[in-house]
Amino acid sequence: MCWRLLRIKEQMMRHRVAGRGLGRNTNQRKALLRGLVVSLFEYKKIETTVAKAKEARKLAEHVITLGKRGNLHSRRLALSHIPNKDIIAELFDRIAPKLSNRNSGYLRIIKSRIRPGDNSSMAILEFVDYEALREKKEEKKEDDKKKKSKEKS
Repeated sequence: MCWRLLRIKEQMMRHRVAGRGLGRNTNQRKALLRGLVVSLFEYKKIETTVAKAKEARKLAEHVITLGKRGNLHSRRLALSHIPNKDIIAELFDRIAPKLSNRNSGYLRIIKSRIRPGDNSSMAILEFVDYEALREKKEEKKEDDKKKKSKEKS
């Protein structure tokens, strides 16, 4: 390429370019976002950088909306976004029914701190009804412990 074309390419603006690249190619970015969303559905709360949290929220809210529909087609679409059957089953069976009264805005981003190593802004990505979802998970663990103790007896 001619040096003039390189200079023009450097000066181009990002008009009509949606989303963040996150310094990765497409496959790495998809894998990163899938991993963040899986962790979010598993632990109900994660801490990551602000840019990653904003991108993960887009994907997670779309999958939660699919979970609220609850039909087979929605489950297959959700599996195409996040290919983890256990997490999708938990989403469709436990998380989505608790969020059925909300139209959108299932997640919140709270800016938490600045990471000491590279000075990047960190954020907590969590469900708006985090306490209600967390309590149910703790109750489920207690019920499992009781069942196991009854089986041993």
